[in-house]
This record gives sequence, C-alpha cells and structure tokens, in this order.
Amino acid sequence: MTSISSQPRSTDSWEDICFPVEPVWLADLLPDYEIMATDRQQLVVGQPTGGRKTIYGIQSADYTIIPNRVIQQVVDNLLTDYTLQIKYTTTGEFSISIILPDAQSVGGEWLQRSLILTNSYNGKTPFSIQGQTLTTLLDTTSSMGSSMYRAICQNGLMGWADLFDNLSAYQHWLGQQSDGRKTRTTKSQSGESRSAQTGPAIRKIHHSRITLELFQQRLHDLLADHLRATQTLTTTVYDHFQQTGVAGATEGLLRTLPIPVQLAKQAQERLRLEERLLGSRPSYWLVYNAVNYALFTARSSLTLNDRYRLDERVFHQLAASSYA
Repeated sequence: MTSISSQPRSTDSWEDICFPVEPVWLADLLPDYEIMATDRQQLVVGQPTGGRKTIYGIQSADYTIIPNRVIQQVVDNLLTDYTLQIKYTTTGEFSISIILPDAQSVGGEWLQRSLILTNSYNGKTPFSIQGQTLTTLLDTTSSMGSSMYRAICQNGLMGWADLFDNLSAYQHWLGQQSDGRKTRTTKSQSGESRSAQTGPAIRKIHHSRITLELFQQRLHDLLADHLRATQTLTTTVYDHFQQTGVAGATEGLLRTLPIPVQLAKQAQERLRLEERLLGSRPSYWLVYNAVNYALFTARSSLTLNDRYRLDERVFHQLAASSYA
C-alpha cells in the first residue's frame, strides 16, 4: 500500500486535535453484504474542525479508539501549569509534548522537562508515553524514560538512554550493537537488570480490549509517578554531546546516519543555522538536534512512529561515535 506523504503541523491548542472521533461499523454501513474480513470491522471516523468527515483507518472489533480529548482530561486533572506543543498530521497521527516549568541545565543550555505522548487514529502510531506503549509500561519490570524540550528549535527530545542503569551499562550495550548483537540489559523498577528486546519491536503493540475509564486511570497513575522523576542518564549523554566536537566535515557524519538523504540535507541546513545563532562550532549535540528538527518538520511518507524510531537510532549511533 502506498503511504501518503505528510508534513507534521504544529499547534499549541488542544482544540486543533480534540475533534470528534468515533467507530462506524462496516455491518451498519453495508447491511446487505456478508463481511468476510472479520479482522477489520470498524472504521475510525473523525471530523476535524472545519473539515469533512474522514476515515482514518479500519480496525478489528476489539480495537479501542483513544480520543485526544480523553488524554487532555487526564493531563488537565494532574497539571495546572504547563505549556503545550503538538505535532500532528492530516493522516491522524499526534505527538503531544506537555512542557513543564522545571528547567535543567545541560551543558551550556537550559532544557525544560516534558512529557511526550503519541496517539493516532490511523493505527500507525500506537499510544505511547515517553516512547513506550501503555502495554509495555504496565509491565512491572518496565520503567518510564524522560523527555526534554529545547526552545531554540522547539525540539521534543526523548530520553533514549534512560532504560539503562548507568553510563557503563549503556556504553557496553553500544559496543554490542557494533558487534551485531541485538539484546540489551535495562533497568527495572526494582533496580534489577533484565534482558529485553530493542526499541521498535516492543513498541508495535496496539491498544485493544481496554475501556476508556481504565485507560484514564492507568494513564493518570503513570503520569503522576513520572512527575516525581529526577536526573536521568540521557541528560548525562547530552552533556557529553555538547562537549564533543565533530572531527572533520559534518556532511560526512550526517551521511552515515540512518536517515533519508533529503532529511540529511535539511539537517545540514539546520545545523548551519544553529551554529550562526549560537556562535558555536559543530558538536554532536548540534548534529543530533539538527537531525531531530529535520525528522519532525519535513514532509515525508514516514509516520510519526517511523520518525521516532529513526530518532532513537540516530541518538544511539551518535552516542557510539562520540564515546568511541
């Protein structure tokens, strides 16, 4: 199936994404037909403000649509002082950054703590908090990572290294990746280590068989627990990125990263702009932020989930290179 190219739009208002959405059953639309495709029985239909009714996807009978309004209700119940930044596509995918007032010094910059939640109506980007699905987070051996917000380019930065106990464990895992081994030792809530699958595979689980009432309660508990989090391993890696200059031309480094050629060109343009704005020489920190900026602003057939996967791969590859 051909993917539709889209460019993420940006807004700071819930109202732009909290339009009505509901299931419409195929059997009701086609009462005179025998529907043999029993794995696809409900249409996900929404109507953006000022727009037409849109069919975003076709899902199984037990698939639970999570309206963005339900997410807003949980966030507003927990927080009164936050800033909102949302990236969304016309194909029904949403990345919601809840920017908190707490600021943290990372190298020479101040970053704000945030919560990044993803959701979709087309089923291509599963609901997640800080890059992990609800199903994964409800596993007692899992722990939630962090995210930070960088105002200079409105980046939402995911805490991709936070699943590791310490820097030594993370560097050991990076070394395993270069050897072709695909497991990693991560930290659990009990503080013990466990062997887990790497990122993308575990995040393919889609939400089903969950009521919205139960979803809201679980989401409330997870977010409330996360708000008590403090220093993270990822910010330590950010500090290292800022202190590590790029040897040689940045074009060469960008070409080695797992992103499309056109995105690499856009990242190079963003990198040059930030060098001028900050009066800084190229560093791994500026390279990572330039790629992140390109990933989440460029027109592409990549889904938001695809963009986050690439962002994670880029982060780990740059970390491996900078610590080498």
